[in-house]
Amino acid sequence: MDMEHLLQRYFGTVDLGDVQVDAIPAATERMLVDFGLEKDRGKRFALWSLLTMLDAAPDLDVAFEDEEEREAARNFMDMIAAASQTE
Repeated sequence: MDMEHLLQRYFGTVDLGDVQVDAIPAATERMLVDFGLEKDRGKRFALWSLLTMLDAAPDLDVAFEDEEEREAARNFMDMIAAASQTE
């Protein structure tokens, strides 16, 4: 599951700039439900990543039982933080 697939699935476009602001809460709610139901680790991480970028992700200790997954999530958050500092 790649980011373009997620954007298309939840927002109907691959460009977040095209998303209407009022569509974000409903899409976020659907993502949270799907995240809770998803069993595939990669798909869960992809959903969590998009939710993180939308500031709607569950806390790491709630989202991931496995320490390795939590560490990967921390690394992702660090990369996002570093990228936003360079802008």
